Amino acid sequence: MPEENAPQADQKQFSIQKIYVKDMSFETPNSPAIFTHDWKPEINLELNSLGRKVADGVHEVVLSLTVTAKLGDTTAYLVEVKQAGIFTVQGFDESELAPMLGAFCPGTLFPYARETVTDLVARGGFPQLVLAPINFDAMYAQQIQSVEAQVTDPNQPQH
Repeated sequence: MPEENAPQADQKQFSIQKIYVKDMSFETPNSPAIFTHDWKPEINLELNSLGRKVADGVHEVVLSLTVTAKLGDTTAYLVEVKQAGIFTVQGFDESELAPMLGAFCPGTLFPYARETVTDLVARGGFPQLVLAPINFDAMYAQQIQSVEAQVTDPNQPQH
């Protein structure tokens, strides 16, 4: 008879082992002249995430953000942050694991990355930049739809 307190082999477990900045850079290629312009920048944000297995049930997820601020054709600053985390993710089947690593973990990392971006921009002498929240579940679903459409119709352009 199995012990009642023994963990079940199929029991789902999620925990954060560590959150850290894997890499970051801040560039102001046109300083100090850029500080003499009226500050009405065009902000571009690029996101990417990548997960990899570190050990059984342990995964590293890296959320990469690239923020570019431009005044016309002139780059004011460029921020690159790779916010990473090590997560214990056990007991999930493959159909559950992919969204955990592709949406839930990046969503967990985003507030940390957003804070790093805000701090770097302010330290660079620019007005504070606070990135808006992002729905990683919707982004993940859109990515899956795009991949499925590509498999169904290989001539369809990728987004």
